[in-house]
Amino acid sequence: MPAGDQLLSNESADWTAANQQYLLAQLTRVRRLIKACTVAVNGASATAGQPIDTPAQPVMAHQQPAALEIVNDLFGLSPFERDLLILCAGIELDAEFATLCATVQGSPQLDYPTFGFALATLPDAHWSALTPDAPLRHWQLLHVEQTRTLTRSPLRIDERMLHYLAGVDHLDAQLAGLIHPVAPPTVLAPSHAQLADEIAHTWLASGSGRDLPVIQLCGMDRESNVATAVAAAAQIGLQLHSISLAALPATALDADHFVRRWHRECLLSDRALLIDCAGLEPHDTSREEALAWFIEAPYPSPVIVSTRERRGPWQRPTLSLDLAMPTNTEQRSMWMALLDESLEEGAGALNGQVDRLVGQFNLNLPGIIAAMRGVQGRLAGRDSTPPTPTEYGETLWELCRSQVRPRLADLAQPIDAAATWDDLVLPEREVAILREIAMHVRHRNQVYEQWGFAGKGKRGLGISALFAGASGTGKTLAAEVLAHTLQLDLYRIDLSAVVSKYIGETEKNLRRVFDAAEGGGAILLFDEADALFGKRSDVKDSHDRYANIEVSYLLQRMEAYRGLAILTTNLKDALDSAFLRRIRFVVQFPFPDAEQRAAIWRNIFPQATPVHGLDVEKLARLNIAGGNIRNIALHAAFLAADDRAQTTGYGAPPPVGMNHLLASARREYAKLERPLTEAEIRDWL
Repeated sequence: MPAGDQLLSNESADWTAANQQYLLAQLTRVRRLIKACTVAVNGASATAGQPIDTPAQPVMAHQQPAALEIVNDLFGLSPFERDLLILCAGIELDAEFATLCATVQGSPQLDYPTFGFALATLPDAHWSALTPDAPLRHWQLLHVEQTRTLTRSPLRIDERMLHYLAGVDHLDAQLAGLIHPVAPPTVLAPSHAQLADEIAHTWLASGSGRDLPVIQLCGMDRESNVATAVAAAAQIGLQLHSISLAALPATALDADHFVRRWHRECLLSDRALLIDCAGLEPHDTSREEALAWFIEAPYPSPVIVSTRERRGPWQRPTLSLDLAMPTNTEQRSMWMALLDESLEEGAGALNGQVDRLVGQFNLNLPGIIAAMRGVQGRLAGRDSTPPTPTEYGETLWELCRSQVRPRLADLAQPIDAAATWDDLVLPEREVAILREIAMHVRHRNQVYEQWGFAGKGKRGLGISALFAGASGTGKTLAAEVLAHTLQLDLYRIDLSAVVSKYIGETEKNLRRVFDAAEGGGAILLFDEADALFGKRSDVKDSHDRYANIEVSYLLQRMEAYRGLAILTTNLKDALDSAFLRRIRFVVQFPFPDAEQRAAIWRNIFPQATPVHGLDVEKLARLNIAGGNIRNIALHAAFLAADDRAQTTGYGAPPPVGMNHLLASARREYAKLERPLTEAEIRDWL
């Protein structure tokens, strides 16, 4: 491992004072060399480069080495290069150096050091110190401001090196905008702590240089990846910093400059770098090239790549480790520990609620802590009466639900699920199946985890349902009822945004949908799914082959999905039989008969809507589905409201009557391009 931690470990008051005294003594020594040379040149008693007096090297008044000596050893400076670095530091720290430079070089304007000045005034001078591969320029300890020839151009010490020599350690200013320190985690799941131990031991056993492997942490949860990386680095005394993959320099020149500066940081202060690939696909060629350039650079340093999918391969040794979310047991332990601290009666009062939370919401440990802080803040404003366990549990549920709510604005539409079982008019068999779906979701954790079914294999544990029926028969309404009953978010998937003509894009969009919804087990409603989930065709060309791949990928994700995935179709027979075999529940939504239509009409108007003289038996003659009934009822309410506005001005609207429903029905039938028969509307008015 790098040796630059000597300075960090010595930042005590005694060392700081001794280091400053040592640096001042070195400045005095180099200043005496220049003065002696000036006397010799003016007095013609010595040749340039052969000063009369050679001051002795100062002694560090501390058992630990000075920052200058650490730099000298780390970068392998020669005595001449070492004195030249001190000279350039003196220009920044002591005004007398500028006067000496101007005097020796014979001009007030030449009050800065140059290579020519150093060659003429410092002992053991050698031309090779000027080359780009020599330590001073290779590691950018000094900068040549080439306004003139190489030997006459001004020299300037790098700001980072100046502060380091003075005993002040900080991140290079040129890297600070790209790289950020990572704070250590407050808590780490046991399974993640074990992985951090493995990383630390791997690095310790590998030594340094090209044998030091890159660690690739592959996991869906970015926060857990970062927390594990910080813990691993801290075990071996490394300060972890992070950079986004998108921020890595892409051009060869910029990348080389960045890599050298970062490796210099690692040598000086023992740092490790986390490259965060969140949100960037492995197929982005320019980003992958930038990543490979950094990893394959001839200056290996401790690197951890945080990614969702494996990247590479690279020539440098790479250890790829899969990092899952904290296990259900770990999540439950964290919930119970935090609840024990917060509740007077302890976590036992919410034991069942904790099982429900763990079974539904897949949270990392920071997420659990945030939810607990949120519930404490929400309940803090109430009166002195402490919340009941039920109130506490319901508040926790809502906060967890909000915290894991997926970001699917461009691919899915959130639906505010307010419908209840009373709003659903279906045959008893179909209602029973829907209640079974809710039962499976509610008790999934108990059956899968506590009773061991998950240990038999993860395939087929996803809860999926197919809602088949004509448009308007209640498929979306049934999904709302399930979401409302289970207190879960419902998203309607926009298939026009998911399906793409470009190869691989449909799978990528489906992956985004499932990945975003996974943490909270949101209910996903793939509406009108025939467009994507039709019969898989025989492979006749490449388009057929990739269409089949899309369907196969969907089946795979549905089987592994933590929540409930619902597919709706108007044509059940159009679906592949192999697809249907993997669907756990199939619910038929029949076209409503007269009795069911009458039941829909009885419940269609809210209690606040004024109605008068409605005959549901007559209304039930309209041979239409529930969705059309709702449209007719809604439009009739607007007609009634408009009647009041046209006659007596705005005020209390008249009740909705059969005349309004007749006008609204004519409009709906015209939209459907169907005739409204006399048998359907006989004796309405």
